[in-house]
Amino acid sequence: MRRLTPIYLLAPFLLGAATAPSPTPQPVAAGPSGEVVLLVVDGMINLATADYIQQGIAAGEQSGAAAVLIQLDTPGGLLESTKVIVKNLLGAPLPVIVYVAPSGAGATSAGVFVTLAANIAAMAPGTNIGAAHPVSGTGEDVGGDMREKVENFTVSLMRSIAEQRGRNVEWAEKAVRDSVSITERDAVKLKVVDFIADSVADVLAKAHGRTVDVRGRKLTLNTDHAPVRAHEMSLRQRLLNLLANPNVAYLLMMAGLLGLYVEFTNPGVIFPGVAGAICLLLALAVFQVLPINYTGLALIGLGVAMLMAEVFLPSFGVVGVGGLVAFVLGSLLLFDTPDSTIRVDRGLIAGAAFAFGGFTLIVGWLVVRTQRQRSSVGAEGMLGEIGQVRRVLVPGRRVKVFVHGEYWDADTNEPLAEGDAVEVTAVNGMRMRVRLRAAS
Repeated sequence: MRRLTPIYLLAPFLLGAATAPSPTPQPVAAGPSGEVVLLVVDGMINLATADYIQQGIAAGEQSGAAAVLIQLDTPGGLLESTKVIVKNLLGAPLPVIVYVAPSGAGATSAGVFVTLAANIAAMAPGTNIGAAHPVSGTGEDVGGDMREKVENFTVSLMRSIAEQRGRNVEWAEKAVRDSVSITERDAVKLKVVDFIADSVADVLAKAHGRTVDVRGRKLTLNTDHAPVRAHEMSLRQRLLNLLANPNVAYLLMMAGLLGLYVEFTNPGVIFPGVAGAICLLLALAVFQVLPINYTGLALIGLGVAMLMAEVFLPSFGVVGVGGLVAFVLGSLLLFDTPDSTIRVDRGLIAGAAFAFGGFTLIVGWLVVRTQRQRSSVGAEGMLGEIGQVRRVLVPGRRVKVFVHGEYWDADTNEPLAEGDAVEVTAVNGMRMRVRLRAAS
């Protein structure tokens, strides 16, 4: 029979195993000197940018890359897209480096969030970062209770990112509340970014050997002389990135409305209507990814409808002026966003207003001129026409004349001879009245 070891004899060993300190995890090199995936973000932050960065990180993970490097130059963008990018950077399965470059570039507004969310943040000489205060779509401060809500949310998000990445939390809050902006040297001094680098190669050399946190694991970067592979935007992403520009979306909408306007005022032209419908559908598709103010969109539609009505209604310009005012106000209110970068250029709005107003004036003038012209068809169109007597039916009373390529029976009160030139003075059914044409 087997003897059981008393449990109290094993207690010291079990207690020692339970109380022994767990070994401290040691930093692990981020793979053998693998490639670095390069993503270039140059422009507004939008859904296409978020999708591009997400795919780039996935491509880096699939290829076993040592890191993903995002070269950034942005004036800001959509808050929702920025949140998606931040989530992807904070939860990335491999180290992410953000490099604000080239010289003269900036990480403004949404760019601050993206830069601070990276494992390693670097800036090129002559760059700047900051000015993340939320403003309205017209570039003015958000007013009332909405200002406090938007600002507090943005501050909390910024502080959370800075704390997780060990960056300057106080400055991050000031970037939102006070819209402060600093140069690359001040950014390094204030521990907003890690270092200044002259090029992508310099970034990789200075990042080499640094330890970063990736999903709770400590990884040591192995990027010195690492090969760099550029990951380009797909055709769909490039198209969406182009169309997601508020100015491009506005131009598409204007082209669509103008094409339909021409088609309605000149039925049968066909091409403007077809092209206008295509442009308008593209604009509506883009509006699904931009923060649209539907009141502004309705005002634009009302303005265009009133401008079209001005051509047909004798309002002496009242309807047209009202339509122009509604059009301009709608254009100014079109995008509803707490970021000043998501707005239509004021010069573009002025140009569109002048185009619609000028076109309405031209069409209206042509309509009025046509209405004032003497009719060229029917009985009215025959008045004043010159014909020739071909035969005298009743001397001094009735003749056969040739007018407009047709033979007419005509009455007269004066003696006429064959070959005389006559002028039509009246038309009554199938007969007309003529008189001898005065010698010129």
